[in-house]
Amino acid sequence: MKDHEMTIPRQQAESGPAALLKVEGLVKHFPITKGLLRRQVGAVQAVDGITFDVRQGETLGVVGESGCGKSTMGRLITRLLEPTGGRVEFEGRDITHLGVAAMRPMRRDVQMIFQDPYSSLNPRHTVGTIVGAPFKLQRITPEGGIKQEVQRLLALVGLSPEHYNRYPHEFSGGQRQRIGIARALALKPKLVVADEPVSALDVSIQAQVVNLLDDLQSELGLTYMIIAHDLSVIRHVSDRIAVMYLGKLVELTDRKSLYDKPMHPYTKALLSAVPVPDPRRRTERATATPGGGGGRILLTGDVPSPISPPSGCRFHTRCWKATEVCKQQEPPLVALEPGHQVACHHPENAPEVTPAGAPA
Repeated sequence: MKDHEMTIPRQQAESGPAALLKVEGLVKHFPITKGLLRRQVGAVQAVDGITFDVRQGETLGVVGESGCGKSTMGRLITRLLEPTGGRVEFEGRDITHLGVAAMRPMRRDVQMIFQDPYSSLNPRHTVGTIVGAPFKLQRITPEGGIKQEVQRLLALVGLSPEHYNRYPHEFSGGQRQRIGIARALALKPKLVVADEPVSALDVSIQAQVVNLLDDLQSELGLTYMIIAHDLSVIRHVSDRIAVMYLGKLVELTDRKSLYDKPMHPYTKALLSAVPVPDPRRRTERATATPGGGGGRILLTGDVPSPISPPSGCRFHTRCWKATEVCKQQEPPLVALEPGHQVACHHPENAPEVTPAGAPA
């Protein structure tokens, strides 16, 4: 465990802004009960001990396959779910187990954009009521009144102020997501957690919403944590990227390092699956092999169940580099290069490491 602990100060000691959010050893297990007495017979290990920070003014992208715990982590950070273990700090304050009343003032600073713009907006409420709800919940009256502020927010996200009295069913998916963004920005939050903000939208609209988020960050000085499974979307908006697999963080580094020199085999496989629009480049890539060049890597088997994850490295059941040590010892998340943390016994693009996780 020492290796794991030593990497945290190294990461925070790098030059740059201070951490707005710190997450240490975050765990969320959902109990599985059985029978009339609701006896617990197991647990879904959705998030199982992850540590990272989000720095002031940056965008941290979180990627991974469906079911790896990304959305659960987002809800733990915004305290929509109660953590099973670990610690969440916001601006130096421990918010891990704050109650509803104590969290209310914090809600102004930490907001969430939800994945599905169709189910996250109440169909019985007008846009004005939806976007104005945070002011009423926090008992805040903005200068000029709530209606004027809501209309300003609608204009800010690219909608007409006249949409104030319309209902959600009168809008397209992209417009509904803009309404959700306006609601999240109403109280001028410091941290916005966006849970797959464009995955439910048409491809032609995705770029517009991503560019909007980018523009709003520059204009309002926001800090983002964007959760996605699409690496091509994350690439354009993130400063640093965290890769998750089955409730664990397997790689964390800046955008350039991740795309130019991925170290974890899982990250390499994810990058190989990004569609290539040029047919000539697509043909070249198709000829390469899993362990070799830049070819498409087809992972064998399915993602293991989070109810009983594999021993050792959780990726070893699908990894082409797995050895006996991968089955027995869980690799710690260590910095193999400055700012580049990886949890792997046999990393790509790096010197071979010993089973303990230290460089050979």
